[in-house]
Amino acid sequence: MTSRGTRYWSNGSIPLIGPEVLGDIISSAADISLVITAIGEILSVMVNPGHPRFGRLDNWEGRDLRNLLQTESIPKLEARLAAIAGGDSPSRGIELNHTDTTGLGFPVRYSFHPIGPEGAILMLGRDLRPIAQMQQQLVEAQMALERDYEHQREIATRMKVLMETTQDAVLFVNSVTGRIADLNAQAARMLGDTVDTLVDQPLAQLLTRRDGPFELAALTADAQSETSGPVALQLVTSRKPISLRATPFRAAGQRMLICRIDRAVEGVAPETEASARLARHFDRTADAMVFADRTGAILTANDAFLALVDEDNAAGLKGRSLADFLVRGSVDLKVLIDNAVRNGQMRLFSTRTTGQFGGETPVEISAAFLDDPLHPALGFVFRDVSRVDGVRGASAGSVPEDMRPARELVGAATLRDIVAETTEVIEKMCIETAVELTGNNRVAAAEMLGLSRQSLYVKLRKYDLLARDD
Repeated sequence: MTSRGTRYWSNGSIPLIGPEVLGDIISSAADISLVITAIGEILSVMVNPGHPRFGRLDNWEGRDLRNLLQTESIPKLEARLAAIAGGDSPSRGIELNHTDTTGLGFPVRYSFHPIGPEGAILMLGRDLRPIAQMQQQLVEAQMALERDYEHQREIATRMKVLMETTQDAVLFVNSVTGRIADLNAQAARMLGDTVDTLVDQPLAQLLTRRDGPFELAALTADAQSETSGPVALQLVTSRKPISLRATPFRAAGQRMLICRIDRAVEGVAPETEASARLARHFDRTADAMVFADRTGAILTANDAFLALVDEDNAAGLKGRSLADFLVRGSVDLKVLIDNAVRNGQMRLFSTRTTGQFGGETPVEISAAFLDDPLHPALGFVFRDVSRVDGVRGASAGSVPEDMRPARELVGAATLRDIVAETTEVIEKMCIETAVELTGNNRVAAAEMLGLSRQSLYVKLRKYDLLARDD
């Protein structure tokens, strides 16, 4: 291409460029450009207008470049200046780090270009922050992968040690394919083969039911129910009876079953007829029944309890505190739990339950502590006594046996004296019962009786109950 008969590009030559244009080209081609003398004094500074974070660096002019560099970068600059002074002009750039006071506390890659007969040198710099940030991200990602890898190795080692040292026969089964994913040596011996052979084998080919073929779908459905128990099975090869208890879980998006197997005694099913009858009784009894943990959190409840508290779904009760359904809340619950744990059971504790819509029902509660070493729990039976209270109210005209001494006082004392004496006896009995039920917890006893703490202490002193041993 020519203009006015002159070739701009010919045999690699560079066309003549005006000084006013050259500065714009250099400042746009590099992030930062310096013109220095042969000894390192800065003559001119140009900053790429596309990098406003650099700011204005006019105060660099006239200063020694070494004073603007970090200590480790000064020897690299002096070596490059010495090479250029010796007639060698390496094309490869060098990385220099400016001091933090300059505002450029990051690496800049400079290329050196001698210009002019007086030894001036043009330095074209490229900001290396994007590369440094990418390298830092790669290093952090690599370190995270290493940590995750070490964590996975640690978990795998723990799992292997646990599987091999436990006395239980344990195997993991894929719920979708029905194949054994892993098992320990105890389970392999019980199934009559080696670990390597049994891995990836279909579980249905190793076990069978006494009354029909083994189905993994039925086992999975049974494991997901709240009343799941051990399943009676047989080994296909030896026909030996075993019991299998499955627990479903999900790992890495896959549905799995962890199965514990035991040898069953001949002729005795793992789930006995008595336990089956108890399960049916729990579902069909007219009395409300609840199982809770040591803190009072509900584990399961039957339909009668749902009707008692006006709830629709047993799943919505799971995990809630039983105190939510008692009129006196945590006070009643603490009395029930403390006495059941201390004595093994508690009978006929009278209180009132409150339903979802605020309705109250008088009940008598019996509690029993189920002292299981691994999963201790408490069983509660609620008996609705609202009809009994109605019968008692209807027959209030008859005089109870305990009130006959009061009848004998008629004529021997005034009515005011008879009422005062009878009231004090009943009041003392109620206070003694409340203190006993709460384990001498004065705050709980006062709340149970509907008294303030001060009033309770006054009555305790009145009846000489304050200094009595627990």
